[in-house]
Amino acid sequence: MSRGLATKTIVAIGIGTAVFVILNRFAAIPTGVPNTNFQTSYAFLALMAVLFGPIAGLLIGFIGHALTDAIVWGSVWWSWVIVSGFVGLTIGLFSKRLNVEEGNFGWKHIAIFNIAQIVANGVGWFVLAPLLDILIYAEPANKVFLQGLVAGGFNIVTAGVLGTILLAAYAKTRSKSNSLELDA
Repeated sequence: MSRGLATKTIVAIGIGTAVFVILNRFAAIPTGVPNTNFQTSYAFLALMAVLFGPIAGLLIGFIGHALTDAIVWGSVWWSWVIVSGFVGLTIGLFSKRLNVEEGNFGWKHIAIFNIAQIVANGVGWFVLAPLLDILIYAEPANKVFLQGLVAGGFNIVTAGVLGTILLAAYAKTRSKSNSLELDA
């Protein structure tokens, strides 16, 4: 029995974090709500969490968001960093049920993925982010619940549309486990 993370997972965390930061920096669209952007990075986070599991999802979301905040804003907003890690972790917990490595990503898997990402993003952005903003930073409730609602809504749509497309495309590159038959 091995201990720790596989080398493949560690490399995925490093590359995934870098791509997450790049997407947050260069593929983000302002929403009109202060400090809240439409982020394509959450579709990528969902993909990485499904492919490499909950620990990779947690670390890519957490480290990637912390680095983005430091680079873009000059300081880290820990409440949202925690939620990005939570989202990656939660989606990653469903990775074994999706079978994308075996080339399977049909309607059942799409439904499981989308239920997982809606729950992860909904709990994270509609509940945890605003509550942590209030507890950690004493932010006004009406402001942070609006920000959480907008961020969570966009992240659900992004992961639902782009994440589903990315996972379906990836699954098509994999051999189905029952695709080889013995010729008699």
